[in-house]
Amino acid sequence: MALEQLQAFRQDRAQTELGPVEHIGPDGYPLLAGSELRHEHELIGELLPLLQKIHGRPDAMVFALGKLPAVMALSPDPALRTRLVLALIERVVAYNGELSTASAGHAFSHIFDYGVLPALMTWLMENGADVGQLAEPVLQWFTSYRFAYYGTLPTLTVTDWVIAQHFSTVPTDLRDLLIMLRSQCADLGHYGNFGEQLLAKLDPLLGSGAWQVLAPCEHWTQLALEDLEQLSPEVREDWLALLRQAAAATSARPSAKWLKNAQALLAKVGEAPLRAALLRWFARVDAGRCGALLNVGWESTDDRARMHDGNATVLRGLLWMSAPLADSELTRAIARLALSAYRKVRGIGPRAPKVGNAAVFALSSIPTSEAVGQLALLKVRVKFGTAQKEIEKAFTSAAQALQLPRDQIEELGVPTYGLEQVGLRRESFDDGAFVAELKVDGKAASLNWFRADGTPQKSVPAKVKADYKEELKELQGALKDIGAMLPAQAERLDSLFLLEKHWPYDQWQERYLDHPLIGTLARRLIWVISEGGQQHAVVFNEGCLQTLDGKTISPSSAAQVRLWHPIGRPLEEVLAWRERIEALQITQPFKQAHREVYLLTEAERNTASYSNRFAAHILRQHQFHALAAARGWRNKLRLMVDDTYPPATRELPAWGLRAEFWIEGVGDDYGVDTNEAGAFLRLSSDQVRFYPIDAAQRSAHAGGGGYAMNRWDNAVDAAPLPLDQVPPLVLSEVMRDVDLFVGVASLANDPLWADGGPDGRYRDYWHNHSFGELGATAQTRKQLLEKLLPRMTRLKDKWTLHGRFLEVTGKLRSYKIHLGSGNILMLPNDQYLCIVPDAKARQKNTPQYLPFEGDALLSIILSKALLLIDDDKISDPTITRQLALK
Repeated sequence: MALEQLQAFRQDRAQTELGPVEHIGPDGYPLLAGSELRHEHELIGELLPLLQKIHGRPDAMVFALGKLPAVMALSPDPALRTRLVLALIERVVAYNGELSTASAGHAFSHIFDYGVLPALMTWLMENGADVGQLAEPVLQWFTSYRFAYYGTLPTLTVTDWVIAQHFSTVPTDLRDLLIMLRSQCADLGHYGNFGEQLLAKLDPLLGSGAWQVLAPCEHWTQLALEDLEQLSPEVREDWLALLRQAAAATSARPSAKWLKNAQALLAKVGEAPLRAALLRWFARVDAGRCGALLNVGWESTDDRARMHDGNATVLRGLLWMSAPLADSELTRAIARLALSAYRKVRGIGPRAPKVGNAAVFALSSIPTSEAVGQLALLKVRVKFGTAQKEIEKAFTSAAQALQLPRDQIEELGVPTYGLEQVGLRRESFDDGAFVAELKVDGKAASLNWFRADGTPQKSVPAKVKADYKEELKELQGALKDIGAMLPAQAERLDSLFLLEKHWPYDQWQERYLDHPLIGTLARRLIWVISEGGQQHAVVFNEGCLQTLDGKTISPSSAAQVRLWHPIGRPLEEVLAWRERIEALQITQPFKQAHREVYLLTEAERNTASYSNRFAAHILRQHQFHALAAARGWRNKLRLMVDDTYPPATRELPAWGLRAEFWIEGVGDDYGVDTNEAGAFLRLSSDQVRFYPIDAAQRSAHAGGGGYAMNRWDNAVDAAPLPLDQVPPLVLSEVMRDVDLFVGVASLANDPLWADGGPDGRYRDYWHNHSFGELGATAQTRKQLLEKLLPRMTRLKDKWTLHGRFLEVTGKLRSYKIHLGSGNILMLPNDQYLCIVPDAKARQKNTPQYLPFEGDALLSIILSKALLLIDDDKISDPTITRQLALK
């Protein structure tokens, strides 16, 4: 089988167009009909039961193979041994370390995973195979097979032996393969000095080149190498010297000597050329790997995202150099590179933390408010724990550089993106012939074009595209950045409740109410203004601050401002503010007037020091983990291992408290209750507790058994704080977070879990909670539906709110949609109806006006209701089959 065929074969083994396949031998090897190596594959198949017993160091494996009579009996004919090596390459590449049939079990897996077949190749080549014929296929195999990532010592041994025996000079047709091989050796640092030994043999053969610094296995490095090829030899040498300096960025922070050397090299290259190159290269980093590493088709999307370690080091050095060059465009590019580097990848974790940390360091070194704004964006969007520490250091450094208090730096760093007034920017082009209007309504940003007389344009005018490329690029970049910044800033404002922030009126007006970007959010919120012993809750309307009854107030600069929260407010005031917000058609960026309030229950007074309000739920671990990070909680993914883990925690420094949510892994069947990495798929929930922030941390075994204090912990032990001593605002906000975790991550909310999952073990839990009592969030949803549904003409006379359900009447049947889970029962016999939510339908069926953003389940419920009233028009067979059942 040719290597090209193997590549296609691996990409789609089940639907190959290469001809019929027959499975031969004890491992069921998928041999293509007409293979010229059938005999050799049959010989290998006969050897497999013997090879299964061989293990150990590479040299030991090769020695042991040479003592096996079956191996020794292989023909001494060099041609046969050469064909056997080719068959081994076919077999390894076609399998990619996998088994072709389930019947083979795991009996032969170590033959591939631990390199027994590569060891057999080594024995054959040392004992008569024609290395001249095998050089190219062996190198192709190595540079395109998964050992580029996993690597095995026998594989390296084979390659080393080929180089040592065959090459004194590099054949032109193999040069690219050897260059790729060199880059992969540099990526195998976890195999001790073996890769270094190969490098020592390859470098004298290949000479010097940019590929010694940039491994040509990623999109950005290939672009960089192409750019360097366009330069004259003299200029290229200056760039190579600069890249070598970047490759020396092996520490966490640059030394003074490193920076001095970099500055001298930068002077030779030039600031403008380097800035232009960085913009091009940084933009390609997120594309991941390419080229020979992706030839066989084994790599998943996750593998493509993995960064070559040497390339990541070069990126770190380039980022250290970038701060003095940074204009607005490069500053944003650095932030985007940080997001790419911190992006979590399955089986890997964050793609390249050292690149992300270097980007954060670079932003902290740029003395502009725009750089601080990008740090604020990263703080909200990056949930990786180590990254948060780096970002916090960067904020502290930026505060010192700008000589501002740390608690103000995030507020002052929010960029305006050229907005001249709150939510609006206008730019004229072609002497005023065209006008661009960048408009921000707080929920999204839009860019619209007009002629001078106000006539709207459907797209960017051709004249602007042709003559104003840079200006257009900047405007479109601002639009994109605003789209990313708005949700980040909304999350920051939402977090202010627990920070108990107050501002002098003038400061608040500048940083919030009248800020060109933040003002689009702040003007949709309720604020409390305190002055002269009086407090007024106000909202921005008709260009001024108005109280609940519509009166205008004009505070003095001595007034204090803070966010309004419904906790502790009379019910009449809360309801009145909801009515006011709805009457003004204000969509708040998060729940404020409609915010759930969690008061201490009688059961919690009885348990005194802990709450079981959200205990005994089954949660999807990875979804819970993501939600916890988004809400500022620290959590560790629990693996099915003999280890202990702390609870999910949220530190509340403004109150001197730490909230804990106790969770444990569920299940003991590895591979069924875990993912392939061994992480539990599901968790069980337990108590919520509050401790002094410096109290000793407790932990529990991954699979349960209760929480206890770590014996090696030097922190002060302390009892949990009685719940009636927890400030009501803190209790309410923490419980709201936990309600969110349970409400979103619970199995009960998944319509596909009606069967209870593995062995039906969660069937009772699913049925009890899918249609159970409504929590605080669902109660708020019900109150809102009472107002929304009468306005929806399509649902007129077809709905009722009854207890925990929205009941709707269709043409065929009637239905009950649970307001907590969104799951459906069909009347009259409460038969379950499974409908998986459709994102497009939700967006289409969401009412034009909602008083707040962020309740995805509300739109799911409404989309299901609108679907079911016309149940006779449903064509999806997965639904119609259920409707037909009586």
